[in-house]
Amino acid sequence: MEKLFESQFMVKLQNFGQKLGSNKFLAALQATMMSLMGIIMVGAISQIICSVGTLFNLFTADSKIYAIIYLPYQFTMNSLSLWVVALFAFNYAKNLKMKSPIMNAIDALVCFLLVAGTLIVTEVGITGIDMTYLGAQGMFIGFLVVFVSVHIEKFCVDKNIRIKMPDVVPPFLQDGFSAILPLLFSAIVFLATSTAVSVGTGGTYNVASGFMALLGTPLNALTSVPGMFIICIFAALLWCFGIHGTMILVPIIMPLGIQAAVANASAHAAGQPLVFYPVALFAGMAIAGGTGNTLPLALMGIRSKSKQISAVSKISAVPGWFGINEPLTFGMPIMYNPVLCIPYVLNIPVVMLCTYIGYKVGFLQPAWISISALLPMGFGSYLSTLRWQNAIWDYLMLIPSAIVWYPFFKIYEKQLIAKEAAALEEEAESIAM
Repeated sequence: MEKLFESQFMVKLQNFGQKLGSNKFLAALQATMMSLMGIIMVGAISQIICSVGTLFNLFTADSKIYAIIYLPYQFTMNSLSLWVVALFAFNYAKNLKMKSPIMNAIDALVCFLLVAGTLIVTEVGITGIDMTYLGAQGMFIGFLVVFVSVHIEKFCVDKNIRIKMPDVVPPFLQDGFSAILPLLFSAIVFLATSTAVSVGTGGTYNVASGFMALLGTPLNALTSVPGMFIICIFAALLWCFGIHGTMILVPIIMPLGIQAAVANASAHAAGQPLVFYPVALFAGMAIAGGTGNTLPLALMGIRSKSKQISAVSKISAVPGWFGINEPLTFGMPIMYNPVLCIPYVLNIPVVMLCTYIGYKVGFLQPAWISISALLPMGFGSYLSTLRWQNAIWDYLMLIPSAIVWYPFFKIYEKQLIAKEAAALEEEAESIAM
């Protein structure tokens, strides 16, 4: 395996990944994702408590206590794009040596809300914001908003287009007035774009939903067995470039999964054989710890000699058991990291193929009960089929997934250990001087 990574192709691929990582825009994106750890973990804890509470009948999903406990999730993970945009704009502006990156963060957030935060009015006249694209689904549009808004502000700074204030005015007030014109120009650009999309589609889409529809249209046709392999691999590749591929597939996959469960429920009630639908293979994409089947990676990393891998793995293992792997995906990180992107993508078709064989030989039974709650590994598989074989399958899939992850994990661990040792040596030399 080491010879593989020392080959000319892999060296060029890693160099390419490093160049991508050193790009000011992508470096800001990577810093942003790693900075989201607190937000992600608080949301994950909230989600886990709610799942455990409903699982053991401590409260129901429509109870007030559930709503209260779930609230942190709503304002962390379910509003993830807001925090991504704010942090991303701040980091990108800082990389571009902008004078006041905090103002860039605020301005980008305003622009993002213009294109993704649709206002809705309830029957009783209460105005609210549609949260659909403020969560993970709006992340990619958020990236574009950050790029455009920060560059508009940089252009204004370079050309000295601003409202000038006397030098005696406090710096924070100068920054506030300097941000007026760049924000106005950015707002005009994004408001015009949003209006054009809305008018052009007869109000059917906004910028965020229109983009998701464009991606979703060709994917709708890929629901055969080969098609499921293609779209799941495609989703994993999107993740490697910072796009939430899973959320792009969910609007397509979820209705198909529900339809399949309903059809099999009718067959079960009539005493007829259950039917395998290709949509069942979607589970193989995240069966062992979330998208990319990353729980084996977290378990391997707990005792790693690399401090970064060990720290990330320790906080990722329990959420990974619940299928929440954002702490690991952003913390390792996997994005823009060829060493980890390869097994991240590769183990998905491997696990899907094993799952397909499991259905074909009769070990696995198609689901006939629709379960959409976030549950630990095996629980959802059991509750949707009432078969222990389906429950233990989740854990059996840790084996092929771990086999795929292991050699790449060892290579990455070796690289990080060397990097951490070099950093310590450099720090010791600077202290000695």
